Amino acid sequence: MMTRAQRAAEDERYRTWKGPYRPYDIIKEGTIAITVIAILVVVLAVFFSSPDERAVTVKQWARTMPVNFLQTAAGELDGTTETAIYGPPYNNYPNDVSKDSGAYDGLDDYTQHLWFIHLQAWLGVAHPINTAQDFVINPLRTMPQQPALQAAIDRYQAAPARQQQAWTVAYTSALNKAQLTASGAVSLPSGSYGPVSEMLGELLTFARAGGLDGAILNSSQLYQTDYTKALMFLADGNALAARAQAEHLLGNQWGMMNETGSYPGQVWLWLYTFWYQIRPFSTSTNADIDVMAIMTVLSLGLVLIPFIPGIRDIPRRIPLYRVIWRNHYRSLS
Repeated sequence: MMTRAQRAAEDERYRTWKGPYRPYDIIKEGTIAITVIAILVVVLAVFFSSPDERAVTVKQWARTMPVNFLQTAAGELDGTTETAIYGPPYNNYPNDVSKDSGAYDGLDDYTQHLWFIHLQAWLGVAHPINTAQDFVINPLRTMPQQPALQAAIDRYQAAPARQQQAWTVAYTSALNKAQLTASGAVSLPSGSYGPVSEMLGELLTFARAGGLDGAILNSSQLYQTDYTKALMFLADGNALAARAQAEHLLGNQWGMMNETGSYPGQVWLWLYTFWYQIRPFSTSTNADIDVMAIMTVLSLGLVLIPFIPGIRDIPRRIPLYRVIWRNHYRSLS
């Protein structure tokens, strides 16, 4: 057994370098490395970076597609758009309507589910959206010095629900015959629209001026970083869908793994996107939870490979490792 002094001498012998020395400037080496990497990053970013497309705004939508904007706003007002009847996490539809009206057919009628699993309903309303209030009435209430408009809103809100619906249905039907004037205004045939015509006309003017974008995003937070309401409003119309289709971002265009233009996106998501392209998932109203269940099973299978009989024995049955480590196994023979 070595003494402490012998061990220290042995350590010193191995620590002491007996070979030649050469000068080395670590500052120079680091500067060169950083410079080369910075140049490569800039050059590659110029040729391969993701495109920076301008965001779709309500202002742009109202200016380019005014009739569709008004149709969507009328739908938000009477609660017939996709967002209004989406259910959790945005609202409690159809709990807010009469079950005797025929619109309610149990839990399965309005939430995605898989057998007894109702994740959408179980998680509840996490991001409440009242389409009439959030997209139409509250933004109009923010418009100052508009006594006639505020009186129209009061009249609409004081009317029974049946009367409100009659106004919006008449207004929506009239939009099918709408004409655009030389100034860009929307001209409608005369009809019984009540205060809806004045309200939505002012909303269109407000949106074209850019005020509606800010009014929808308005919240009590210091920084406005939640764009959910604006996106849902845009999604109820045709502007966002048309833009997404042009950029190949729809679900039936492998949209989850695409970026705008012809740039490659998140290619590792191909397995998720694949299921949306085939039946029954491409036509199922429960596609999201079905695909989630499939990917959960596949992911668990990958994680549990070491514990699955047969699959875990594949490396032993097909010994590719011996080819890779052939030099090592040759030295053992």
